[in-house]
Amino acid sequence: MNVGGPAKHVVWLTAGLREADFNTVLVTGTVPKGEADMSYFAEEAGVFPIILPEMSREISAKDAITVWKLFRLFLRERPDIVHTHTAKAGTVGRAAGFLYRWLTPGVLIGKPRQCKFVHTYHGHVFHSYYGRGRTRFFLFVERLLAKIATNRLIVISKQQRIEIGEKFGVGRRGQIKVIPLGLDLDIFADYVKRRSRFRHELCIPDHTILVGIVGRLTEIKNHPMFLNVVARFKEIDPACRRQGAVRFIVIGDGLLREQLEYQSQSLGLEHDVIFVGGRKDPEYFYPALDVVALTSHNEGTPLTLIEAMANARPVVATNVGGVVDLLGDVIEDGPYQVCSRGISVPAGDEEAFVSALSRIIRDRSLQQELGARGLEFVEVNYAKERLLEDIKTLYSELMNEGRVAGREFGVADFRANSHSKFH
Repeated sequence: MNVGGPAKHVVWLTAGLREADFNTVLVTGTVPKGEADMSYFAEEAGVFPIILPEMSREISAKDAITVWKLFRLFLRERPDIVHTHTAKAGTVGRAAGFLYRWLTPGVLIGKPRQCKFVHTYHGHVFHSYYGRGRTRFFLFVERLLAKIATNRLIVISKQQRIEIGEKFGVGRRGQIKVIPLGLDLDIFADYVKRRSRFRHELCIPDHTILVGIVGRLTEIKNHPMFLNVVARFKEIDPACRRQGAVRFIVIGDGLLREQLEYQSQSLGLEHDVIFVGGRKDPEYFYPALDVVALTSHNEGTPLTLIEAMANARPVVATNVGGVVDLLGDVIEDGPYQVCSRGISVPAGDEEAFVSALSRIIRDRSLQQELGARGLEFVEVNYAKERLLEDIKTLYSELMNEGRVAGREFGVADFRANSHSKFH
């Protein structure tokens, strides 16, 4: 349950499906050292996971123990549906599920256990995470699991379906289904009235333009690029030469914090960039921002951008993964693209990011237009209630594929760290 969109996603599903008369159990692993734990979020929603200490993000000999414990858990719970989330939990969860389905005396007469398996890709590890050899191995495993141990593969954006299904060849035609994320939009109601609280805490006046980046301080989020962009922006943009006119804030924590703080100091940004660590109050810090940035190498559909849009905040983001679907159609092309709901920048292009950031900071009417369109888009497409209906429909379809009528639903869904769950 480390900090991130997948943790919130599985909690919302677990709690929401219980309200819809599903039997749900959430299984998680342990959070790596240096990363914040979101168990508090589950508890607030009345969800108390089964925790497997051996289940963690990194590959180790303990993975065999994890698979065995999950297999034993399936024997006890007898799930109708096992739903795994993210890479590592998707691997151990479906490996245990394969054993559960086939290690039964019924196999001798052609009757394996009846259980459906679903896996959700919140992102993927097929580029920008590991070296070539390791990436090829993970891709082989994902293709194999999709073939022998998965009934449905869920992706969270159309762009992700193209990447995973077509570019990387994972899954069969008809096996992949797009189900976008959903979130609790109610907590962001009246965002206008909440603008001042976070700013008062940081002693930032209302007229100061505040640019924020939100997310775990890990390599894939590419915070060094954000800091380099701030330094270059400070050099070329007159707005930044007026002390206090523009400030930058890093919201999040992780193993790279000390390294990033050192980089900020070496770039002379001590008075420009504030590191506030992890926060539990998105309903207060998003309204305080004027622009939300994202510099990631790779993404599924970043919840941070959806949350920013839910607060009518304009966004500038690298065009990776599902970001393309969030930002919408291109209405102005160039080194960066002004889209209908945000500004898109080529991944890793610091010069274009500086230009895009300078443009959005100077153009208040563009800020308002993009923020308004983003808010409307999120309210229509990313409500938690829509997510629950989509998942219930999927589960019902699976249960109708050859299952004995009349048996009550039981759902299993896995999430370990940033990679698994079991409802």
